[in-house]
Amino acid sequence: MNPEIANRIIKAVESDQNEIIHFLSRLVQIDSETGNEGKIQEFIAATLTEVGLETDQWEVDLQKLAKLPGYLPVNDNDFHGRPNVAGILRGTGGGKSLLLNGHVDTITPEPEYEWKFSPFSGRVIEGKVYGRGASDMKSGLAAMTMAVKILKDMGLKLKGDLILEYVVDEEVTGYGTLSAIERGYHADAGICCETSDLAVQPACIGRLWFTVEVRGKSSSISNRWESVSAIEKGMKIVQAVEDLEKIRIADLKHPLYPDNRGALPCAVCMFNAGTFPSATPDRAVLKGSMGLLPDEDVKTVKDNFVKHVHHLCQTDPWLRNNPPAITFKDLGADGAEIPANSPIVTAMKHAFQAVTGTEPAVSGRRGGSDTRYLIKYGHTPTVIFGPGTTDQMHATNEFVPVANLMIATKALALAIYDWCSC
Repeated sequence: MNPEIANRIIKAVESDQNEIIHFLSRLVQIDSETGNEGKIQEFIAATLTEVGLETDQWEVDLQKLAKLPGYLPVNDNDFHGRPNVAGILRGTGGGKSLLLNGHVDTITPEPEYEWKFSPFSGRVIEGKVYGRGASDMKSGLAAMTMAVKILKDMGLKLKGDLILEYVVDEEVTGYGTLSAIERGYHADAGICCETSDLAVQPACIGRLWFTVEVRGKSSSISNRWESVSAIEKGMKIVQAVEDLEKIRIADLKHPLYPDNRGALPCAVCMFNAGTFPSATPDRAVLKGSMGLLPDEDVKTVKDNFVKHVHHLCQTDPWLRNNPPAITFKDLGADGAEIPANSPIVTAMKHAFQAVTGTEPAVSGRRGGSDTRYLIKYGHTPTVIFGPGTTDQMHATNEFVPVANLMIATKALALAIYDWCSC
């Protein structure tokens, strides 16, 4: 990229800092918990129109998605009134196309009484913007939106087409992004502006949820010796799952996850049993999740999990004859990656270096991402880069540093101009 143009872009972003912060605060002030994305999508669509982009709005149609690879049936998902929004900036021709992707939905802010102030305040205090979604991932939405606005305000022309996707339901299904693929949106490359701590991330892990139902034998507490406690047997399953985590951490390696503990968590996180204080529980339901490296096969991981639990059961007289039932939620279990030397990874690294004067960290994301759809089914090699921080993702009193927001906006503006001008 021409150094003079790059410097002009960086200075233009710096001069618009207050507007960028205000836009993020406004996004945070709109409650967009999954299932309630309609209002924020109205705001975003109006913003894109003001910026001068073509806009497209549509609702996810599960019947259409059912025809696509990567689709798994879901229950109780009503997408009425929760449209996806896309903004399109047509290039002059002869350049590479680029797709920027981000999700508008957040998890619940509950319990709100644990927050210092309203989770929808969007307050700016000591260089941080606070509120639900500030890190995950409304700061990414703000950075990509304002980067494009600033390029347009500067009068800079792009040769390649630019597509901005604002998708729904990422926290549950990711079907907002899959629906955008079904609608025909794809590009020569993509940038997903998810939480990345400003690292350039060519990969994301998968996340497999499991349920283990343990059966015992009930009796009155007065005859406890005649019973088999599902809690006691369930605790053995908990330990087996923790042992499996240790085994996977010891055995599995990936160059983008040198410390693979954050990529391979495997634990029971919910344990429900019992119906009365004086009755031995005859049923326990254990729920948890495990991380999958980007190159792991989901079916193989599921089979190995079942084998591991059943091996434990062979050591217990009761569980050997009464093995637990194991089921999985497959949705979101896939990881995904592109080569670390992909052109879009290199472009994002160069943009970051031009802004900061330092090489970015190149790592794998320790969480799932809609890039699994873009890479595997959308024919769009996509890198993850965003201002949000992993430790603030889904946190109470969630915040994002303003410094991260500004660096990301500058880097994205440079990457967009560089990529789409070639």
